[in-house]
Amino acid sequence: MERTLSTETKSKISEAITLKGWVNSRRDHGGLIFIDLRDHTGVTQLVFQPEFTEAFATAEQLRDEFVISARGVVKERADGLKNPNIESGDIEVVVSEVLVLNKSAPLPIQIQGEDQSSEESRLKYRYLDLRRPKMQNMLKKRAELFGIMRQYMDNHEFTEVTTPVLANSSPEGARDFLVPSRLQNGKYYALPQSPQQFKQLLMVGGVSRYYQMATCFRDEDPRADRLYGEFYHLDTEMSFVDDGQIVRDTMEPLITSLVTDFAGKRIVGNEVVTITHTEAMEKYGSDKPDLRYGMELIELTDVFEGTEFGVFKNAPVIKAICVKGGASLSRSQIDNFTGIAKSEGAGGLAYITYENGEVKSPIIKFFSDTELAEVKKRLSAEDGDAIFFGADTRQVVNKVLGKLRTCFADHFELKNPDEISLVWIVDFPFYEWDDKAKKVDFGHNPFSMPKGGVEALKNAKTDDEKLAIVADQYDMAMNGYEICSGAVRNHNPEVMYEAFGILGYDRNYVDAKFGAMINAFKYGAPPHAGCAFGIDRMFMELMGESNIREVVAFPKNGSGVDVMMNSPSEVESSQLKELGIINNTKA
Repeated sequence: MERTLSTETKSKISEAITLKGWVNSRRDHGGLIFIDLRDHTGVTQLVFQPEFTEAFATAEQLRDEFVISARGVVKERADGLKNPNIESGDIEVVVSEVLVLNKSAPLPIQIQGEDQSSEESRLKYRYLDLRRPKMQNMLKKRAELFGIMRQYMDNHEFTEVTTPVLANSSPEGARDFLVPSRLQNGKYYALPQSPQQFKQLLMVGGVSRYYQMATCFRDEDPRADRLYGEFYHLDTEMSFVDDGQIVRDTMEPLITSLVTDFAGKRIVGNEVVTITHTEAMEKYGSDKPDLRYGMELIELTDVFEGTEFGVFKNAPVIKAICVKGGASLSRSQIDNFTGIAKSEGAGGLAYITYENGEVKSPIIKFFSDTELAEVKKRLSAEDGDAIFFGADTRQVVNKVLGKLRTCFADHFELKNPDEISLVWIVDFPFYEWDDKAKKVDFGHNPFSMPKGGVEALKNAKTDDEKLAIVADQYDMAMNGYEICSGAVRNHNPEVMYEAFGILGYDRNYVDAKFGAMINAFKYGAPPHAGCAFGIDRMFMELMGESNIREVVAFPKNGSGVDVMMNSPSEVESSQLKELGIINNTKA
């Protein structure tokens, strides 16, 4: 018989139907047996009566998670027996026939209720974990998200194009996953960190607007907001565009609609804010600021210009943040925040509190009345507040206070889960200082167009002049997470050569790494620009999750291991030999 879904049962009173699914629970009341049957749409109560002898005997043997097919008549429950907590709570099905499609052993993890098994166990038995209603809903919402994105892109005349997964290694800022070639022994493919070069080549190929729900691969350490190995981008590019604002204006309505219509949340201030990278770092200490709360970094260098306090006197930059209600912090809590500051490069954490009309601090004796008055004024401090200082180089101060800003927001629960902060960060530095290598290197990637073009590059002789070059590059931050990165692209071969040249790379290096792109640009490449949205991270925040592994079907664990499939795993020596690889572990 045709299968009826749980959500359809309430419209079929007095009809004979067939339900198929899993035994969610079983209750034996002596003369009657009740089974809650679960399918992907919900739960329906089945009633087994002794008069249906064979069905009743089978019901006595049923256990949780048995897979069954049950046929019976839908009946409305009596008023006092209706269950308002489930969609089919007004009805029940009196079963006359039941067939066990498959039995189930006792489950190794719990899938009912709130008290869940450990994440490691859940990932090992992910196929069982996915039966939970929350995970079923997550898969449906993710599919819905993909559908909305595709429809929007199609409606805006973007063409979906799939690009190769076996590609070449390219400097995208993370480690590549390498794939040895059997046919070209000793050479390797790289799984793409993004379709960057391919999508730019599509622009050269005459594609007006491209998009792809692209699978990307990066060998980066996993964390709460970053999956290990593979992740998904909404990848886009537009030809004949030489201004990043056009890309932002095109994509912004999609993201705001996802926030309000798809996720049902509010956008902070009812607008998407645009600020420069410099402003973001100076005011929030982050290039992905969360604007659901204030706590801006306030410059105080001039206030302490004549200070006798040694820590401040020798510091090139002094800033502070005001933490509302911060005076309530205990000594141990302040010590914890001090540890966080030190982990970000600070020598310690100076602070003052305002309690019952008094200013209190271990360092209060070093401040003059004028300095204290100006600090209170600039930070708009009130009774009950605390002010925390950063004194060091500008880079260190911004980094330390930026980290503390987010930690204080977590501690005082300032991050409203019903709000979404959307911020465009523009004018990123084209180059940045690599402290480990002690040299200037590319900021995000070498494919962005520097503002000022080739002349800006040629005029940059010193490291400081190179670091001052700004790229027509932009990111979008959602609640403190980077969810998008994009730029106007460098479509001129001479600019590419010059961008690498001032870092010490010759033309041969550029040709070897980006030969296809460089050659393509020589044949009439149009100006183009685009961006890529991190779907997993964005979906995580829209769904109010704090762990990105909760929003995908089969993630790796925190160590990058698929504990369900036992991957990565060793392979046969014959496979390695065929690829020209020596298995040193078995030597």
